[in-house]
Amino acid sequence: MDEQTRYEAVSSRDARFDGEFFFAVETTGIYCRPSCPAVTPKRKNVRFYPTAAAAQGHGFRACRRCRPDAVPGSAEWDVRADVVGRAMRMIGDGVVDREGVPGLAHRLGYSSRQVQRQLNAELGAGPVALARAQRAHTARVLLQTTGLPVTEIAFASGFASVRQFNDTIRQIYARTPSALRAEAGTGLGAAVREARTTGIPLRLAHRGPYAAREVFDLLAGETVARIEEISGEPGARTYRRTLRLPYGTGIVAVDERSAGAWLDARIHLTDLRDLTTAVQRLRRLFDLDADPYAVDERLGADPLLAPRVAARPGVRSPGAADPEEFAVRTLVGRDAAERLVEMYGKVLDVPCGGLTHVFPEPGALAGEAEAPALRALAAALADGDVRLDAGADREEAERALLRLPGIGPAAAALIRMRALGDPDVDPDGRPEAERWRPWRSYATRHLELRGLSSDHAGTA
Repeated sequence: MDEQTRYEAVSSRDARFDGEFFFAVETTGIYCRPSCPAVTPKRKNVRFYPTAAAAQGHGFRACRRCRPDAVPGSAEWDVRADVVGRAMRMIGDGVVDREGVPGLAHRLGYSSRQVQRQLNAELGAGPVALARAQRAHTARVLLQTTGLPVTEIAFASGFASVRQFNDTIRQIYARTPSALRAEAGTGLGAAVREARTTGIPLRLAHRGPYAAREVFDLLAGETVARIEEISGEPGARTYRRTLRLPYGTGIVAVDERSAGAWLDARIHLTDLRDLTTAVQRLRRLFDLDADPYAVDERLGADPLLAPRVAARPGVRSPGAADPEEFAVRTLVGRDAAERLVEMYGKVLDVPCGGLTHVFPEPGALAGEAEAPALRALAAALADGDVRLDAGADREEAERALLRLPGIGPAAAALIRMRALGDPDVDPDGRPEAERWRPWRSYATRHLELRGLSSDHAGTA
Protein backbone atom coordinates (compact mmCIF):
# COMPACT_ATOMS: atom_id res chain seq x y z
CA MET A 1 0.00 0.00 0.00
CA ASP A 2 1.21 3.48 -0.79
CA GLU A 3 0.42 6.44 1.46
CA GLN A 4 -2.48 7.66 -0.70
CA THR A 5 -4.16 4.25 -0.41
CA ARG A 6 -3.63 4.31 3.34
CA TYR A 7 -5.17 7.77 3.55
CA GLU A 8 -8.18 6.56 1.58
CA ALA A 9 -8.57 3.71 4.08
CA VAL A 10 -8.47 6.25 6.93
CA SER A 11 -10.97 8.53 5.15
CA SER A 12 -13.42 5.63 4.78
CA ARG A 13 -12.74 4.38 8.33
CA ASP A 14 -11.94 0.95 6.90
CA ALA A 15 -11.61 -1.54 9.76
CA ARG A 16 -10.01 -4.09 7.43
CA PHE A 17 -6.70 -2.31 7.97
CA ASP A 18 -6.82 -2.02 11.77
CA GLY A 19 -3.52 -3.39 13.01
CA GLU A 20 -1.99 -3.44 9.52
CA PHE A 21 -0.82 0.16 9.94
CA PHE A 22 -1.39 3.20 12.18
CA PHE A 23 -1.74 6.87 11.39
CA ALA A 24 -0.74 9.86 13.48
CA VAL A 25 -1.86 13.49 13.33
CA GLU A 26 0.90 16.06 13.76
CA THR A 27 -1.44 18.85 14.90
CA THR A 28 -2.88 16.82 17.79
CA GLY A 29 0.04 14.54 18.71
CA ILE A 30 -2.26 11.50 18.63
CA TYR A 31 -2.03 8.21 16.74
CA CYS A 32 -5.04 6.08 15.78
CA ARG A 33 -6.23 2.94 14.04
CA PRO A 34 -7.55 3.40 10.46
CA SER A 35 -11.18 2.96 11.55
CA CYS A 36 -11.05 5.73 14.18
CA PRO A 37 -14.47 7.46 14.26
CA ALA A 38 -12.97 10.94 14.73
CA VAL A 39 -13.11 13.53 11.96
CA THR A 40 -10.62 12.64 9.23
CA PRO A 41 -7.57 14.92 9.49
CA LYS A 42 -6.12 16.77 6.52
CA ARG A 43 -3.72 14.71 4.47
CA LYS A 44 -0.82 17.12 5.03
CA ASN A 45 -1.04 16.54 8.79
CA VAL A 46 -1.07 12.73 8.65
CA ARG A 47 1.90 10.40 9.10
CA PHE A 48 1.78 6.62 8.71
CA TYR A 49 3.57 3.99 10.81
CA PRO A 50 3.79 0.20 10.52
CA THR A 51 3.50 -0.36 14.28
CA ALA A 52 2.13 1.40 17.34
CA ALA A 53 5.64 1.36 18.78
CA ALA A 54 6.92 3.39 15.83
CA ALA A 55 4.21 6.01 16.38
CA GLN A 56 5.02 6.13 20.08
CA GLY A 57 8.71 6.47 19.29
CA HIS A 58 7.95 9.62 17.29
CA GLY A 59 6.23 11.17 20.30
CA PHE A 60 2.57 10.40 19.52
CA ARG A 61 0.16 9.20 22.21
CA ALA A 62 -2.70 6.75 21.83
CA CYS A 63 -6.15 7.99 20.85
CA ARG A 64 -8.72 7.73 23.65
CA ARG A 65 -11.60 7.04 21.28
CA CYS A 66 -10.30 4.21 19.10
CA ARG A 67 -7.74 2.61 21.46
CA PRO A 68 -5.22 1.71 18.75
CA ASP A 69 -3.36 -0.62 21.12
CA ALA A 70 -6.36 -2.99 21.17
CA VAL A 71 -6.41 -3.85 17.46
CA PRO A 72 -5.71 -7.32 16.02
CA GLY A 73 -2.10 -7.98 15.15
CA SER A 74 -0.93 -7.72 11.56
CA ALA A 75 -1.51 -10.89 9.54
CA GLU A 76 1.89 -10.20 7.97
CA TRP A 77 3.68 -11.68 10.98
CA ASP A 78 1.90 -15.01 10.51
CA VAL A 79 2.76 -15.14 6.80
CA ARG A 80 6.37 -14.03 6.94
CA ALA A 81 8.99 -16.62 7.74
CA ASP A 82 11.98 -14.26 7.72
CA VAL A 83 13.84 -12.82 10.71
CA VAL A 84 11.46 -9.88 11.16
CA GLY A 85 8.37 -12.10 11.10
CA ARG A 86 9.89 -14.57 13.55
CA ALA A 87 11.04 -11.74 15.82
CA MET A 88 7.56 -10.21 15.91
CA ARG A 89 6.00 -13.54 16.88
CA MET A 90 8.54 -14.00 19.68
CA ILE A 91 8.14 -10.46 20.98
CA GLY A 92 4.40 -11.10 21.09
CA ASP A 93 5.05 -14.22 23.15
CA GLY A 94 7.00 -12.18 25.72
CA VAL A 95 10.54 -13.33 24.89
CA VAL A 96 12.06 -9.84 25.23
CA ASP A 97 10.38 -9.35 28.62
CA ARG A 98 11.74 -12.65 29.90
CA GLU A 99 15.13 -12.91 28.17
CA GLY A 100 15.93 -9.42 26.89
CA VAL A 101 17.17 -8.52 23.42
CA PRO A 102 20.18 -10.89 23.70
CA GLY A 103 17.79 -13.78 24.34
CA LEU A 104 15.69 -12.82 21.33
CA ALA A 105 18.77 -12.53 19.12
CA HIS A 106 20.12 -15.89 20.31
CA ARG A 107 16.85 -17.61 19.43
CA LEU A 108 16.93 -16.03 15.98
CA GLY A 109 20.57 -16.93 15.40
CA TYR A 110 21.65 -13.32 14.83
CA SER A 111 23.51 -10.70 16.84
CA SER A 112 21.56 -8.16 18.89
CA ARG A 113 22.82 -5.41 16.60
CA GLN A 114 21.57 -7.21 13.48
CA VAL A 115 18.12 -7.77 14.98
CA GLN A 116 17.92 -4.16 16.12
CA ARG A 117 18.92 -2.90 12.68
CA GLN A 118 16.44 -5.07 10.76
CA LEU A 119 13.47 -4.24 12.99
CA ASN A 120 14.23 -0.53 12.92
CA ALA A 121 14.60 -0.56 9.15
CA GLU A 122 11.26 -2.29 8.50
CA LEU A 123 9.11 -1.33 11.47
CA GLY A 124 10.48 1.98 12.66
CA ALA A 125 11.08 0.56 16.14
CA GLY A 126 13.51 -1.85 17.77
CA PRO A 127 12.70 -4.88 19.95
CA VAL A 128 12.75 -2.89 23.20
CA ALA A 129 10.24 -0.34 21.88
CA LEU A 130 8.00 -3.06 20.44
CA ALA A 131 7.99 -4.94 23.73
CA ARG A 132 7.39 -1.69 25.63
CA ALA A 133 4.26 -0.98 23.57
CA GLN A 134 3.00 -4.46 24.35
CA ARG A 135 3.70 -4.02 28.09
CA ALA A 136 1.72 -0.77 28.07
CA HIS A 137 -1.29 -2.54 26.56
CA THR A 138 -1.08 -5.31 29.18
CA ALA A 139 -0.89 -2.67 31.91
CA ARG A 140 -3.99 -0.89 30.59
CA VAL A 141 -5.95 -4.15 30.60
CA LEU A 142 -4.96 -4.88 34.20
CA LEU A 143 -5.65 -1.31 35.33
CA GLN A 144 -9.11 -1.32 33.82
CA THR A 145 -10.25 -4.86 34.63
CA THR A 146 -8.71 -5.68 38.03
CA GLY A 147 -8.36 -4.07 41.43
CA LEU A 148 -4.68 -4.95 41.76
CA PRO A 149 -2.45 -2.30 43.30
CA VAL A 150 -0.62 -0.21 40.72
CA THR A 151 2.75 -1.48 41.96
CA GLU A 152 1.75 -5.10 41.31
CA ILE A 153 0.45 -4.21 37.86
CA ALA A 154 3.75 -2.53 36.97
CA PHE A 155 5.76 -5.69 37.52
CA ALA A 156 3.06 -8.05 36.26
CA SER A 157 3.11 -6.14 32.95
CA GLY A 158 6.84 -6.69 32.58
CA PHE A 159 8.19 -3.26 33.59
CA ALA A 160 11.52 -3.18 35.40
CA SER A 161 10.44 -0.43 37.82
CA VAL A 162 7.39 1.51 38.94
CA ARG A 163 8.98 4.71 37.64
CA GLN A 164 9.43 3.19 34.17
CA PHE A 165 5.81 2.02 34.30
CA ASN A 166 4.47 5.46 35.30
CA ASP A 167 6.54 7.27 32.66
CA THR A 168 5.43 4.89 29.90
CA ILE A 169 1.73 5.11 30.77
CA ARG A 170 1.90 8.92 30.83
CA GLN A 171 3.71 9.04 27.50
CA ILE A 172 1.46 6.59 25.64
CA TYR A 173 -1.93 7.41 27.16
CA ALA A 174 -1.36 10.98 28.39
CA ARG A 175 -2.80 10.02 31.80
CA THR A 176 -1.49 8.66 35.05
CA PRO A 177 -2.20 5.00 35.82
CA SER A 178 -4.81 6.08 38.40
CA ALA A 179 -6.54 8.33 35.86
CA LEU A 180 -6.51 5.53 33.29
CA ARG A 181 -8.18 3.22 35.80
CA ALA A 182 -10.78 5.81 36.80
CA GLU A 183 -11.61 6.50 33.14
CA ALA A 184 -12.82 2.92 32.72
CA GLY A 185 -15.17 3.29 35.64
CA THR A 186 -13.81 0.16 37.32
CA GLY A 187 -12.18 1.62 40.40
CA LEU A 188 -12.86 -0.88 43.16
CA GLY A 189 -16.46 -1.53 42.15
CA ALA A 190 -18.52 -4.57 41.24
CA ALA A 191 -16.73 -5.20 37.93
CA VAL A 192 -13.40 -5.57 39.73
CA ARG A 193 -14.82 -7.78 42.45
CA GLU A 194 -16.34 -10.00 39.78
CA ALA A 195 -13.05 -10.15 37.87
CA ARG A 196 -11.33 -11.55 40.94
CA THR A 197 -13.63 -14.59 40.92
CA THR A 198 -14.32 -15.10 37.21
CA GLY A 199 -10.87 -14.20 35.88
CA ILE A 200 -9.51 -11.24 33.96
CA PRO A 201 -12.12 -10.34 31.32
CA LEU A 202 -10.71 -9.69 27.87
CA ARG A 203 -11.95 -8.82 24.41
CA LEU A 204 -9.89 -10.71 21.85
CA ALA A 205 -10.11 -8.51 18.75
CA HIS A 206 -10.27 -9.88 15.21
CA ARG A 207 -10.77 -8.25 11.83
CA GLY A 208 -13.55 -9.02 9.41
CA PRO A 209 -15.99 -11.95 9.54
CA TYR A 210 -15.16 -14.75 11.95
CA ALA A 211 -16.50 -18.27 11.36
CA ALA A 212 -16.68 -19.12 15.05
CA ARG A 213 -18.86 -22.21 14.69
CA GLU A 214 -16.31 -23.96 12.50
CA VAL A 215 -13.49 -23.17 14.93
CA PHE A 216 -15.44 -24.44 17.93
CA ASP A 217 -16.53 -27.55 16.01
CA LEU A 218 -12.88 -28.35 15.39
CA LEU A 219 -11.90 -27.78 19.02
CA ALA A 220 -14.86 -29.86 20.24
CA GLY A 221 -13.79 -32.74 18.02
CA GLU A 222 -10.28 -32.92 19.44
CA THR A 223 -10.83 -32.05 23.13
CA VAL A 224 -8.61 -33.94 25.57
CA ALA A 225 -10.22 -34.61 28.96
CA ARG A 226 -8.81 -32.96 32.08
CA ILE A 227 -7.03 -30.21 30.16
CA GLU A 228 -9.88 -29.09 27.86
CA GLU A 229 -13.67 -28.93 27.84
CA ILE A 230 -16.48 -27.35 25.83
CA SER A 231 -19.88 -26.56 27.32
CA GLY A 232 -23.11 -25.14 25.92
CA GLU A 233 -25.02 -25.54 22.69
CA PRO A 234 -23.65 -24.71 19.20
CA GLY A 235 -23.71 -20.98 18.72
CA ALA A 236 -23.30 -20.31 22.43
CA ARG A 237 -20.49 -22.61 23.52
CA THR A 238 -17.57 -21.88 25.83
CA TYR A 239 -14.18 -23.46 25.31
CA ARG A 240 -12.03 -23.84 28.43
CA ARG A 241 -8.53 -25.22 28.86
CA THR A 242 -5.45 -25.18 31.05
CA LEU A 243 -2.13 -23.64 30.02
CA ARG A 244 1.47 -24.30 30.99
CA LEU A 245 3.11 -20.86 30.99
CA PRO A 246 6.62 -19.49 31.68
CA TYR A 247 5.90 -18.40 35.26
CA GLY A 248 2.99 -20.62 36.27
CA THR A 249 -0.25 -22.10 35.01
CA GLY A 250 -3.48 -20.66 33.71
CA ILE A 251 -7.09 -21.48 32.92
CA VAL A 252 -8.70 -19.70 29.98
CA ALA A 253 -12.27 -19.55 28.73
CA VAL A 254 -13.40 -18.22 25.34
CA ASP A 255 -17.01 -17.75 24.25
CA GLU A 256 -18.14 -18.83 20.80
CA ARG A 257 -20.48 -15.95 20.16
CA SER A 258 -18.57 -13.14 18.47
CA ALA A 259 -19.60 -9.77 19.88
CA GLY A 260 -18.95 -7.74 16.75
CA ALA A 261 -15.20 -7.50 16.28
CA TRP A 262 -14.01 -9.63 19.18
CA LEU A 263 -14.43 -12.84 21.18
CA ASP A 264 -15.07 -12.55 24.90
CA ALA A 265 -12.58 -14.38 27.09
CA ARG A 266 -11.56 -14.76 30.74
CA ILE A 267 -8.15 -15.76 32.06
CA HIS A 268 -7.14 -17.06 35.50
CA LEU A 269 -3.39 -17.00 36.16
CA THR A 270 -1.25 -18.16 39.05
CA ASP A 271 1.26 -15.44 38.06
CA LEU A 272 0.08 -12.28 36.32
CA ARG A 273 3.38 -11.92 34.49
CA ASP A 274 2.02 -14.61 32.16
CA LEU A 275 -0.86 -12.47 30.90
CA THR A 276 0.78 -11.31 27.66
CA THR A 277 1.94 -14.82 26.78
CA ALA A 278 -1.45 -16.35 27.59
CA VAL A 279 -3.25 -13.81 25.40
CA GLN A 280 -0.90 -14.38 22.47
CA ARG A 281 -1.36 -18.14 22.70
CA LEU A 282 -5.11 -17.72 22.62
CA ARG A 283 -4.79 -15.43 19.62
CA ARG A 284 -2.78 -18.10 17.78
CA LEU A 285 -5.18 -20.88 18.79
CA PHE A 286 -8.19 -18.97 17.45
CA ASP A 287 -6.27 -17.42 14.52
CA LEU A 288 -7.40 -13.94 15.49
CA ASP A 289 -4.75 -11.99 13.58
CA ALA A 290 -5.75 -13.41 10.19
CA ASP A 291 -6.81 -11.21 7.29
CA PRO A 292 -10.03 -12.88 6.08
CA TYR A 293 -10.45 -10.33 3.31
CA ALA A 294 -7.18 -11.30 1.66
CA VAL A 295 -7.77 -15.03 2.23
CA ASP A 296 -11.33 -15.05 0.91
CA GLU A 297 -10.45 -12.88 -2.08
CA ARG A 298 -7.71 -15.28 -3.20
CA LEU A 299 -9.50 -18.56 -2.47
CA GLY A 300 -12.87 -17.25 -3.64
CA ALA A 301 -11.44 -16.85 -7.15
CA ASP A 302 -10.72 -20.58 -7.37
CA PRO A 303 -13.51 -22.65 -9.07
CA LEU A 304 -13.18 -25.49 -6.56
CA LEU A 305 -13.22 -23.33 -3.47
CA ALA A 306 -15.46 -20.43 -4.57
CA PRO A 307 -18.79 -21.93 -3.37
CA ARG A 308 -17.23 -22.96 -0.06
CA VAL A 309 -15.78 -19.51 0.56
CA ALA A 310 -19.10 -17.86 -0.31
CA ALA A 311 -20.93 -20.17 2.11
CA ARG A 312 -18.48 -19.66 4.98
CA PRO A 313 -16.83 -16.22 4.96
CA GLY A 314 -14.10 -15.77 7.54
CA VAL A 315 -13.06 -19.40 7.97
CA ARG A 316 -9.97 -19.57 10.16
CA SER A 317 -7.02 -21.94 10.37
CA PRO A 318 -6.74 -22.55 14.12
CA GLY A 319 -3.32 -22.89 15.70
CA ALA A 320 -2.35 -24.46 19.01
CA ALA A 321 -2.31 -23.14 22.56
CA ASP A 322 0.76 -25.26 23.32
CA PRO A 323 2.84 -26.23 20.25
CA GLU A 324 4.76 -29.02 22.00
CA GLU A 325 1.54 -30.49 23.35
CA PHE A 326 0.04 -30.43 19.86
CA ALA A 327 3.02 -32.28 18.40
CA VAL A 328 2.67 -35.04 20.99
CA ARG A 329 -1.08 -35.27 20.43
CA THR A 330 -0.58 -35.50 16.67
CA LEU A 331 1.81 -38.41 17.14
CA VAL A 332 -0.16 -40.46 19.70
CA GLY A 333 -3.82 -39.57 19.05
CA ARG A 334 -6.54 -38.34 21.36
CA ASP A 335 -7.12 -41.45 23.52
CA ALA A 336 -3.42 -41.92 24.22
CA ALA A 337 -3.07 -38.20 24.95
CA GLU A 338 -5.73 -38.50 27.64
CA ARG A 339 -3.80 -41.37 29.23
CA LEU A 340 -0.61 -39.31 29.17
CA VAL A 341 -2.38 -36.47 30.96
CA GLU A 342 -3.64 -38.85 33.64
CA MET A 343 -0.27 -40.53 34.14
CA TYR A 344 2.22 -37.67 33.74
CA GLY A 345 0.31 -34.39 33.70
CA LYS A 346 0.78 -31.81 36.44
CA VAL A 347 -2.21 -31.62 38.77
CA LEU A 348 -3.59 -28.12 39.27
CA ASP A 349 -3.39 -26.75 42.78
CA VAL A 350 -7.02 -25.69 42.46
CA PRO A 351 -8.99 -27.78 39.93
CA CYS A 352 -11.79 -25.98 38.08
CA GLY A 353 -14.71 -28.16 37.06
CA GLY A 354 -13.45 -30.84 34.69
CA LEU A 355 -10.08 -29.09 34.30
CA THR A 356 -7.70 -30.83 36.68
CA HIS A 357 -4.33 -31.11 34.93
CA VAL A 358 -1.80 -29.37 32.72
CA PHE A 359 -0.43 -31.39 29.79
CA PRO A 360 2.91 -33.01 30.72
CA GLU A 361 6.12 -31.27 29.74
CA PRO A 362 8.29 -33.02 27.13
CA GLY A 363 10.95 -33.69 29.76
CA ALA A 364 8.45 -35.68 31.82
CA LEU A 365 7.67 -37.89 28.83
CA ALA A 366 11.20 -38.33 27.50
CA GLY A 367 12.24 -40.67 30.30
CA GLU A 368 8.90 -42.29 31.11
CA ALA A 369 6.93 -42.94 27.93
CA GLU A 370 6.90 -46.54 26.70
CA ALA A 371 6.56 -45.93 22.96
CA PRO A 372 9.99 -45.32 21.31
CA ALA A 373 8.57 -42.75 18.86
CA LEU A 374 7.05 -40.73 21.70
CA ARG A 375 10.27 -40.89 23.72
CA ALA A 376 12.22 -39.66 20.71
CA LEU A 377 9.85 -36.75 20.05
CA ALA A 378 9.72 -35.77 23.73
CA ALA A 379 13.51 -35.89 24.02
CA ALA A 380 13.95 -33.79 20.87
CA LEU A 381 11.52 -31.18 22.20
CA ALA A 382 13.09 -31.17 25.66
CA ASP A 383 16.65 -30.88 24.28
CA GLY A 384 15.77 -28.20 21.73
CA ASP A 385 16.59 -30.41 18.74
CA VAL A 386 13.05 -29.66 17.57
CA ARG A 387 11.91 -26.09 18.22
CA LEU A 388 8.23 -25.23 18.04
CA ASP A 389 8.24 -21.89 19.87
CA ALA A 390 6.58 -18.79 18.44
CA GLY A 391 9.66 -17.74 16.48
CA ALA A 392 10.87 -21.13 15.30
CA ASP A 393 12.15 -21.51 11.76
CA ARG A 394 9.28 -23.43 10.14
CA GLU A 395 11.36 -25.10 7.45
CA GLU A 396 13.97 -26.32 9.93
CA ALA A 397 11.29 -27.48 12.38
CA GLU A 398 9.62 -29.61 9.69
CA ARG A 399 12.95 -31.12 8.63
CA ALA A 400 13.79 -31.93 12.26
CA LEU A 401 10.40 -33.58 12.77
CA LEU A 402 10.86 -35.74 9.68
CA ARG A 403 14.13 -37.06 11.09
CA LEU A 404 12.26 -38.58 14.03
CA PRO A 405 10.74 -42.08 14.00
CA GLY A 406 6.98 -42.29 13.61
CA ILE A 407 6.47 -38.86 12.04
CA GLY A 408 5.74 -38.86 8.33
CA PRO A 409 5.25 -35.98 5.91
CA ALA A 410 1.53 -35.54 6.63
CA ALA A 411 2.04 -35.40 10.42
CA ALA A 412 5.00 -33.02 10.10
CA ALA A 413 2.98 -30.75 7.81
CA LEU A 414 0.02 -30.77 10.22
CA ILE A 415 2.30 -29.82 13.11
CA ARG A 416 3.75 -27.04 10.97
CA MET A 417 0.27 -25.79 10.10
CA ARG A 418 -1.20 -25.88 13.60
CA ALA A 419 1.66 -25.76 16.11
CA LEU A 420 3.66 -23.17 14.17
CA GLY A 421 0.65 -21.29 12.77
CA ASP A 422 1.87 -21.47 9.17
CA PRO A 423 -0.93 -20.15 6.89
CA ASP A 424 0.50 -21.82 3.78
CA VAL A 425 0.58 -25.60 4.36
CA ASP A 426 -1.15 -28.43 2.49
CA PRO A 427 -0.79 -31.59 4.62
CA ASP A 428 -2.40 -33.71 1.90
CA GLY A 429 -0.01 -32.68 -0.89
CA ARG A 430 -2.71 -31.83 -3.43
CA PRO A 431 -1.37 -30.98 -6.92
CA GLU A 432 -3.83 -28.09 -7.29
CA ALA A 433 -2.75 -26.53 -3.98
CA GLU A 434 -0.04 -24.42 -5.62
CA ARG A 435 -2.69 -22.01 -6.91
CA TRP A 436 -3.93 -21.40 -3.34
CA ARG A 437 -0.64 -19.91 -2.09
CA PRO A 438 -0.03 -18.23 0.33
CA TRP A 439 -3.24 -19.46 1.99
CA ARG A 440 -3.09 -23.25 1.58
CA SER A 441 -3.86 -23.85 5.25
CA TYR A 442 -7.16 -22.01 4.84
CA ALA A 443 -7.96 -23.97 1.69
CA THR A 444 -7.37 -27.14 3.71
CA ARG A 445 -9.87 -26.00 6.31
CA HIS A 446 -12.48 -25.27 3.64
CA LEU A 447 -12.00 -28.73 2.14
CA GLU A 448 -12.33 -30.36 5.58
CA LEU A 449 -15.69 -28.70 6.15
CA ARG A 450 -18.55 -30.71 4.69
CA GLY A 451 -22.24 -29.96 4.96
CA LEU A 452 -23.15 -27.58 7.74
CA SER A 453 -20.54 -28.62 10.28
CA SER A 454 -16.99 -29.86 10.47
CA ASP A 455 -16.28 -33.57 10.12
CA HIS A 456 -12.76 -33.11 11.45
CA ALA A 457 -12.35 -35.84 14.05
CA GLY A 458 -9.18 -34.72 15.81
CA THR A 459 -5.48 -34.32 15.42
CA ALA A 460 -4.48 -37.96 15.24
